[in-house]
Amino acid sequence: MNPVSKALFPLIIAAVIIVCQSCDNTPPRQPGWPEITSETRPWTRWWWHGNALTKEGITAEMEAYKKAGIGGLEITPIYGVHGYEDRFINYLSPQWMELLMHTLKEGERLGLGIDMATGTGWPFGGPWIGAEDACKNMYHKVFELKGGETLKEPVQYIQQPYLRAVGSQIYEVHDNPVVGAEPKGSRKEPLMQASGKQIRIEDLVDPIANNKNLQALAIDQVQFEKPIPLQTLMAYNESGEVLDLTGKVDAKGKLNWVAPEGNWKLYAVFQGWHGKMVERAGPGGEGNVIDHFSADALAHYFTRFDSAFRAHNIKSLRSFFNDSYEVDDARGAADWTPELLNEFARRRGYDLRHHLPALLGHDTEEKNQRVLSDYRETISELLLTNFTQPWKAWAHKHAALVRNQAHGSPANILDLYATVDIPEIEGVEPLRIRMASSAGNVTGKKLVSSESATWLNEHFESNLSDIKTALDRFMLNGVNHIFYHGTSYSPPGEPWPGWLFYAAVHLNPRNSLWNDFDALNQYVARCQSFLQRTKPDNDVLLYYPVYDRFAVHGQEMIEHFDGIGKQFAGTTFAYAAEKMLAKGYAFDFISDAQIEKTIFKDGTLVTEGNSAYTTLVVPHCRFIPLATLKKIVALAEKGATIIMLQGAPDAAAGYADLENKKHSFEALINQFHEGPKVLEGDSIDVLLQQVGTRREAMTDAGISFIRKKDENGTTVYLISNSKDTPFEGWLPLQIKPETVILYDAMTGEYGKGRMRTGNNATAEVYVQLTPRQTLIVEAQQKSVTADDFPYYKTSGPAVALKGPWKIAFAAGGPELPPAVTADTLASWTTYGKPYEPFSGTAVYTLSFSKPEAQAEAWLLDLGVVKESAEAILNGKSLGKLIGPAYTVRVDASLLKADNQLEVRVSNLMANRIADMDKRNVFWKKFYNVNFPARKVENRKHNIFDASGWLPRDSGLIGPVRLLPVAVGGQ
Repeated sequence: MNPVSKALFPLIIAAVIIVCQSCDNTPPRQPGWPEITSETRPWTRWWWHGNALTKEGITAEMEAYKKAGIGGLEITPIYGVHGYEDRFINYLSPQWMELLMHTLKEGERLGLGIDMATGTGWPFGGPWIGAEDACKNMYHKVFELKGGETLKEPVQYIQQPYLRAVGSQIYEVHDNPVVGAEPKGSRKEPLMQASGKQIRIEDLVDPIANNKNLQALAIDQVQFEKPIPLQTLMAYNESGEVLDLTGKVDAKGKLNWVAPEGNWKLYAVFQGWHGKMVERAGPGGEGNVIDHFSADALAHYFTRFDSAFRAHNIKSLRSFFNDSYEVDDARGAADWTPELLNEFARRRGYDLRHHLPALLGHDTEEKNQRVLSDYRETISELLLTNFTQPWKAWAHKHAALVRNQAHGSPANILDLYATVDIPEIEGVEPLRIRMASSAGNVTGKKLVSSESATWLNEHFESNLSDIKTALDRFMLNGVNHIFYHGTSYSPPGEPWPGWLFYAAVHLNPRNSLWNDFDALNQYVARCQSFLQRTKPDNDVLLYYPVYDRFAVHGQEMIEHFDGIGKQFAGTTFAYAAEKMLAKGYAFDFISDAQIEKTIFKDGTLVTEGNSAYTTLVVPHCRFIPLATLKKIVALAEKGATIIMLQGAPDAAAGYADLENKKHSFEALINQFHEGPKVLEGDSIDVLLQQVGTRREAMTDAGISFIRKKDENGTTVYLISNSKDTPFEGWLPLQIKPETVILYDAMTGEYGKGRMRTGNNATAEVYVQLTPRQTLIVEAQQKSVTADDFPYYKTSGPAVALKGPWKIAFAAGGPELPPAVTADTLASWTTYGKPYEPFSGTAVYTLSFSKPEAQAEAWLLDLGVVKESAEAILNGKSLGKLIGPAYTVRVDASLLKADNQLEVRVSNLMANRIADMDKRNVFWKKFYNVNFPARKVENRKHNIFDASGWLPRDSGLIGPVRLLPVAVGGQ
């Protein structure tokens, strides 16, 4: 080998290695739907009213859910039903455990997953939680003394009495229900609260668990009048001297102390009882809510579960569930725990007792903000380390996962979501949904779930299309594990409408839309089959500046976090998130703790869940922890792209070692500016374009998306036409695939889509989307073989399918109306009085001749449908249609000389419910909150009432047409 060749040899070898490494011999995924499993199917919350179930009833319901396409159930016991008191079963009792074990066994037989709430109702609590373990309040008093004076008044605080009980309880709870009649029983031994009368706190005894029939009393919060214990008494003078006087207060509250020379302010802090009760508790679960900041309280709470589980194998229970924090929806804030002062000193490095004036907002503005921030940071950490983490550890000991709703917590909710196995969100606002999905993406969670369709519309007004739109919003913002809200157990033979939950879309076999529910469930399962097998493909990390909110004094000592909302309105953070969402940038939120675990590797920011991002955006904020800033500077020095939007942070958060902290902060900011890829500016759009961040411009056309990748690097989009008008055209994709496969999750159709090269050398795909329609786009990097995806183009005039229509009523009630024949389609409620109250399914039958025009295929357009339909042509089902568009393809080969079209249409429950209320039928028979209305106009006697409703349009309204189409592919 000559010297030149010898010198080049290592370079040649290196080049060969690089070329070989770039060669991907992995075969492309063959087009087709991924496997449908119990986990890809939607799940539902399953309320157990009063735990008044039977094994036979459980089996019957579970078989119905399985048949409808449900993948799993979450057991949440709640309040009972009037008339079934003798069948109530106490939570975690041996009899209750028998029901749980039967459910787990049936779940295994049917292939249904089972989760259970870690308690009844919400939040955690129960009758075994006494004052020591219950959530607590901080109260304070301020006294002033001059030198030589003694305090005349006692150092004590009398907690004032307060009672809040649900105001919309059952009022017809007598043998012959009569509004206004007196109930049986007394206030001390109540059967049920009478209409218009209030429970008096004088009739209750302390502790609350000693009161009889807490199911009937339905107490949300109670505080008894009593002196509460002093935690600390600190004295402060004008020269900054601080004295601890706690030990100088005797048992009667007398302070044995003479003030030294000068002016003194004495701050006394007392521990009160917040009084929050378990909401919507089931029998045996009524009682105090736990102190979420106390590890001891949580451990005591679990002893009841451990005792109940001891003799049982619950291995097939998949997960325990926590239905959000929700201690905040009461008077006052649960803002204290007995170990707070010790925990604060250990975590923050100074004694909070020396700075009580600042904590309470009585010092300089800067010190007030810094000390309050430290207090709230401590509360946040306690919720994480003393509740969320040990709850997870306890569940794992039982071989179960945890599913957690962190929203509403007085904490950095990104960290709470990140800690658990399955983060869960509820709500409708995309940026709120992304709090849970971001934590899941950043930390590599397989599943992110959602409490879906809660209070979607007024009761009985939501159709399956409304629910689909709500589910799409979750999936487009990162959820891949849908839970309906939800489904109530109802005993076999229970009169219609059976047992119902007060805030729900009532997805149970009594719902008149149940026959078509499986179409929605199959749609969700197909979508989630892709969403669960892929990982996020987001580019931007947006720092969540929670310390800005930690430092803001409000009405309460703590603040509760859900997402962005009003708390961050007008901030740079909100601007960045809203702008990126609107402009089509794929991003996740990231917390301080998650930044600490992020590294810069191979040109990207890699988070602890092995998700890679190109850019970290730090929106202008007032405060940022010094440790976070240090880590961001370190990432910048290694070459990470950092955007400081609208300016660098102003100051380091916290009060401890303040002067050194300020010097360190200044030095870091100067260092920050020297980073090779640190950009500053006011426009997030301009800055992201400057660093080459991908923007999915399809959002300009009103198309929403989520972009993900599978393990082979194939990009998968879920796209949705968010408008109420159709969309047809080319959509740009920020990738360069060889082949694009389109999947319609509603019909199950898939095939090769039309693709072309766009202006920036990336791909564009041609789509036809009806209003609210979704498609899955699989962008393969290699050529794959597949049939063409069907595109439709009208090839001639529509053919009207005219009557006479035969209309027969197949199922529903209150009675099946007589069959009718109609030349013109209209709402069946227009056919006369017998038809107005009917909720159920009608079968429309039409005979028609084959159209004279020739067509490659036809689209059957049913026009207006109220609410869902199945079309059957010549005995063959064309599919179930849930709207808002009601069109389905008809292959030309299906049309004969003479044809019979059958359309099975189901309407809402609304008309039958309204009829029952007009006739004063007693169906609202639920304890506790009973059945509140969402809209004020539907309230009567403080509960839901539909007696004033006019009949809702129902059935096939049309016009029904056949549209000739040409079917085109590539």
